[in-house]
Amino acid sequence: MDASAKPAARSGAARAVAKPAAKPAAEPEAKPPVLPPARSLPLHPSPLPYRGDDQLTSEGFRAADRLASATLARATFGLSPQALWLAFADWGIHLAGAPGKRTDLVLKAGRKAARLGSHLFNCALDPKAPCCIEPLPGDSRFSGPLWQAMPYRAWYQAFLLTQQWWHNATHEVPGVSKHHEDVVSFAIRQVLDVASPANLPFANPEVIERTVSTGGTNLIEGARNFLEDVGHTLSGRPPVGTEAFRVGEEVATTPGKVVFRNELIELIQYAPATKAVAAEPVLIVPAWIMKYYILDLSPQNSLIRFLVEQGHTVFCVSWRNVTAHDRELSLDDYRRLGVMAALDAVGAITGGARVHGCGYCLGGTLLTIAAAAMAERDDERLASLTLFAAQVDFTEPGELQLFIDDSQLAFLEAMMWERGTLDASQMAGAFQMLRSNDLVWSRVVHDYLMGERQPMNDLMAWNADATRMPYRMHSEYLRKLFLDNDLASGRYVVEGRPIALQNIRVPIFAVGTERDHVAPWRSAYKIHYLTDTDITFVLSSGGHNAGIVSEPGHKGRHFHMATTPANAPRLDPDEWMVTVADHEGSWWLAWHEWLDRRSAAAEVAPPPLGLPGTQYAPREDAPGLYVLQG
Repeated sequence: MDASAKPAARSGAARAVAKPAAKPAAEPEAKPPVLPPARSLPLHPSPLPYRGDDQLTSEGFRAADRLASATLARATFGLSPQALWLAFADWGIHLAGAPGKRTDLVLKAGRKAARLGSHLFNCALDPKAPCCIEPLPGDSRFSGPLWQAMPYRAWYQAFLLTQQWWHNATHEVPGVSKHHEDVVSFAIRQVLDVASPANLPFANPEVIERTVSTGGTNLIEGARNFLEDVGHTLSGRPPVGTEAFRVGEEVATTPGKVVFRNELIELIQYAPATKAVAAEPVLIVPAWIMKYYILDLSPQNSLIRFLVEQGHTVFCVSWRNVTAHDRELSLDDYRRLGVMAALDAVGAITGGARVHGCGYCLGGTLLTIAAAAMAERDDERLASLTLFAAQVDFTEPGELQLFIDDSQLAFLEAMMWERGTLDASQMAGAFQMLRSNDLVWSRVVHDYLMGERQPMNDLMAWNADATRMPYRMHSEYLRKLFLDNDLASGRYVVEGRPIALQNIRVPIFAVGTERDHVAPWRSAYKIHYLTDTDITFVLSSGGHNAGIVSEPGHKGRHFHMATTPANAPRLDPDEWMVTVADHEGSWWLAWHEWLDRRSAAAEVAPPPLGLPGTQYAPREDAPGLYVLQG
């Protein structure tokens, strides 16, 4: 038994001879960096309840169920076949009971065949005859001029008509649940994309032309690229080209020091770039599903470097890449040992200054939970709250909901139960499937059929630097937040008490991105409906990552921005969109000005980098040690 758990009652003699605890010695400063061992955090100990034979037997059967699901997960890449069968059964049974829908589909098939036949006849008379169907917006697979020649035009027109028919077949079937409808439509779309003429070497005119012009060497180079990628995958090495973006060398280069470390985080404090700084520091909480340096990529697109150069004192959390030993870490452990521990450190180093909290993606959700719990307890250390592509209401989480339901979650939990963690590469696979044309098949065509390597950039290299999530925490996140929506519903409990987002009174700056498949901007916009405070909302061009890494000078960037006072009516997101002006350029400058207006008028001297002689003493140089863990 742990000494801290022993009974407190002792004899007076024993108390008389008890020695006072020695004061901890000051931490030495000049020691070679040693990476802390991967170990699980101590859970709150409690006596184990008596478990009878029946309960133990039931737990054994549940373990067998989990093991069976985890074994199957290896063959299905973590996707639940039961969830897929349920969706197709729902669709198929209801389609079988809908003679009107089936008749409509038969007639649609006939009309589409007639359209294609008429188009082919027109093309025989006039090769420049207009197409009978155009690709959907954003689909550029058939945009090249070579696709307009026969027979390639006929193939891709037939494909688009087939794709449209299947969309009709999987939608508006009476009685099918919306979730199952989306799953079936998504699965059919994946199958169709495999058979797209653009992905077939004998049906893609651009590949054929390249093969003829190079004498087939493009296919040889493509095969070499394929074998090289397979070798990297099987050996666990990062993708080809990432070696040009080493952490601490080409990316994550903003000067700073690690000023605090516990079992879960390192806190990095960045060196000032100006003689005077804003009185209120900025604390950044990134998502634990990603390495923090997406906000400190190359010097020209580093948000952290930008803030420092604008006169802000910046702290950033760097999460440890957990292992199976950390399987019992909870979501509340991430709040306590992450956000709250970082706030304690920032307060100690800056002399109690109020903090501009900033959270990205899951880090924004966690920071919002912490802010609501702090408001419940009259903790006023936050001066403002900034959320980058973060959700607090999960009723409309976008296409990612395709992979989350009770069946899929039970399957995922079984897989995490066996391994202790969920590897982010598995999550990345789901994200790639959502945009398979852009993220999978375009690369197959470019790298393997055309024989050309897609150039690597810093954002792509960062995206390949995967992390892991502990079993208990990720299960709690998916069930309590994603599936049950406890946070938005006022049911989320922190330290035994439910928290309410309406208690947050600090001003909020929230950013959504136009093409976000992870946190759709209309979902991020719902912060308007859940808090009673001033909200400045920005809708940035780009996706979940590129819309945030949107540095000044980046061509083609724009954003919508408006502030809604606490007592003003909340608009519908689409109404908000049409009434708010569009601004050219980067929203970073607007955020800096927003922070300045909510900071003290007088600037101060930069605080020291850490506090020597305390637990917040400066340690290794940024980017620290945790970010280097594989």
